[in-house]
Amino acid sequence: MNRSHESSTRAPWSANRLGLNYREEAKRLGAPPCPIIDVHSHIHGLRAAEVYREVRDLYGVSSTYSMSRLSEVPALQELFGDSMRFIAVPEFMAEDRKHAHTQGFLDSIEGFHGRGSRIVKFWTAPRSRDYGKEAGDPLLLSLDNEWRQRAMDLADSLGMMFMAHIADPDTWFQTKYTDASFYGTKAQQYEPFERALEAHPSPWIAAHMGGWPEDLAFLDGLLSRHDNLYLDTSATKWMVRELSKHSRDEFISFLSKWAGRILFGSDIVTMDEHLIEDDDPAKLKAGQASGREEAFELYASRYWALRTMYETNYDGESPIADPDLAMVAPERFDDMAAPRLQGMNVPKELLRSVYRDAARDLLDSWHADHP
Repeated sequence: MNRSHESSTRAPWSANRLGLNYREEAKRLGAPPCPIIDVHSHIHGLRAAEVYREVRDLYGVSSTYSMSRLSEVPALQELFGDSMRFIAVPEFMAEDRKHAHTQGFLDSIEGFHGRGSRIVKFWTAPRSRDYGKEAGDPLLLSLDNEWRQRAMDLADSLGMMFMAHIADPDTWFQTKYTDASFYGTKAQQYEPFERALEAHPSPWIAAHMGGWPEDLAFLDGLLSRHDNLYLDTSATKWMVRELSKHSRDEFISFLSKWAGRILFGSDIVTMDEHLIEDDDPAKLKAGQASGREEAFELYASRYWALRTMYETNYDGESPIADPDLAMVAPERFDDMAAPRLQGMNVPKELLRSVYRDAARDLLDSWHADHP
């Protein structure tokens, strides 16, 4: 079922192809069945964070877990109070990458822990091999790496749980990762992950629906094998494109079977650079905002798309451009093309689990047990 929408006065762009008025759309959606806990975001920049705070208030998000830089945490804590918690990450932009992901990462974990963080994130996507190669070791960020093992041991000793980014979209394996001798196959990404799940029984949150929303049967097997595994629903473009391909019955069945282990996440990235007015073609092509109102639309588009997919019967194009379509089939799509967004009209009881209860039961209890 398609719905009529309140139009924006702004020209359509990559975060708002349909010209939606995201403030009016928030009113149209109404309050979610419960306050939403977003367990996966990247909040940077105080000015951008203020825009994000307006967005999350409008869309019913009550609290956020963010992978911010450690240096930003004090100011963000002052701005958001207890409604924002932090996930420990290395300093990816450090000049000395090798140090940042060895001893520097251990130092960062302790620093985040001192600021109340009880989750540490391990990014080990296939393209981490390119990143590591530039630092002198393609396997620097592998979960099997000695320094990653030290980081996991340190996190265990501090009473921290884990988050991990394991794999990327199937579209990327069709295009960016065709050299399996260097990147490995998609299935091979999960071999060190399953070893880590066994070696470290603390809870693990596998980001982006475990990295394989395309294959719910695979995720079912992964969850069945590991009682300490949870999934988050972050990476909005990826989730909209791939989850919309599943039938509603299949998707609802999966959520029902694994209720309590599927957590809501958006993967919203904010930065003060989004508030700078400019018309740099490279910036626009990358889907980055130029000015405060575009920053608002960029952040709001993610919550609109996810809530629309979960809560409604909408069936139409996503308002967010998805360059993966053109990457796979350039003869059919351009950079402003978007996939189908299928509203799944998830029952309210299941929505409450995904939106709040699963995260509250896992994270609040973990924080209480590991003060």
